[in-house]
Amino acid sequence: MRKLILSVVAGSVVIFLSIFLAKMISGSKKTRRPPSQKVVKTVFVDTVKNSTVPIMVPANGNLRAKRRVELFSEVQGVFRTGSKLFRTGQEYSSGQTLIRIDANEYYASVQSAKSNLYNLLTSIMPDLRLDYPEIYPKWQNYLNGFDLDKTTPTLPEMSNEKEKFFISGRGVISSYYNVKNLEQRLSKYNISAPFRGVLTEALVTEGTLIRVGQKLGEFINTGVYELEVSVSKTYGDYLTVGKQVELSNLEKTQTFTGKVIRVNGRVDQNSQTITVYIEVEGENLKEGQYLEANLEAKEEPNAIEVDRSLLLENNQIFVVRDTILDVIDVKPVYYTDKTVVLKDVPDDAIIVSKALSGGYAGMEVRVFDAAKKTKS
Repeated sequence: MRKLILSVVAGSVVIFLSIFLAKMISGSKKTRRPPSQKVVKTVFVDTVKNSTVPIMVPANGNLRAKRRVELFSEVQGVFRTGSKLFRTGQEYSSGQTLIRIDANEYYASVQSAKSNLYNLLTSIMPDLRLDYPEIYPKWQNYLNGFDLDKTTPTLPEMSNEKEKFFISGRGVISSYYNVKNLEQRLSKYNISAPFRGVLTEALVTEGTLIRVGQKLGEFINTGVYELEVSVSKTYGDYLTVGKQVELSNLEKTQTFTGKVIRVNGRVDQNSQTITVYIEVEGENLKEGQYLEANLEAKEEPNAIEVDRSLLLENNQIFVVRDTILDVIDVKPVYYTDKTVVLKDVPDDAIIVSKALSGGYAGMEVRVFDAAKKTKS
């Protein structure tokens, strides 16, 4: 019993001491809050100078050769080997043969028709000499200049009706035009380059049997290209023929100068855009190359151009008055993907030139001094 009483007393003493010590420890702690420091943000500013800002309308498209020819066959025959292989990328000079189709059989028929015309003229010469001695010399000269290996020369001009009736009645005119028709068709067996250029598509090879109406390939001039772009109809009235246009490739490593040569008079009903055609020349240009264009649509007076991130909600921007941040109302007139053109911004106003996070009207700021920073 005595041990039990001693145990209870000892336990009570331990609990009491524990509570006392805990109170002393908690009471010794004092809450100290560090004094709040006033943070003043540094801002970058610009002084406004209103001027005339050109409105540049961005557009893009793929180049297409201004002069191009799709090659089709009007005759049938076997494709014969020429001076150059008919392959994509092959260059040809103006007048050089692109395709030569075997025409031996047809050439023989042409020569036969020319021989018949020559024989017909020979047969009427005695009658001309007797009945029309005054016109005999010119027909004799024509006959002397007739060469079966060359193109049939044009018939002499007939001066009166008697001569016309006589020549026509003997079948000379109909025979002549039959020969000319055959010669014209014979010329279609050779297809020549209409200008200096390169073959961009080759659908046949040497030895192929070519049929009438078959497409053979495509030939383009590599000197001058056209860029077809679509712009908003809002600026259709400002886009005129002859305006200079700045062009660049996708990587912005090359720049070119183009010129507006045509403006479509019809507005696309679906996109409400107008098609503009830009002519451009350059040695590094290729068919199908993607280019970006900046079309100068109009000029906006008394305006400034700033980064789009500076425009706040409700069409406002930050300005600095002494060291206090404020906002003013502005009028945006044109947006690009990165900038915005603003009006109604007072001259000499000090505006924030770089986006400021967490800013508000009445906030105290420090203006960044670039000159002082440079000296240090």
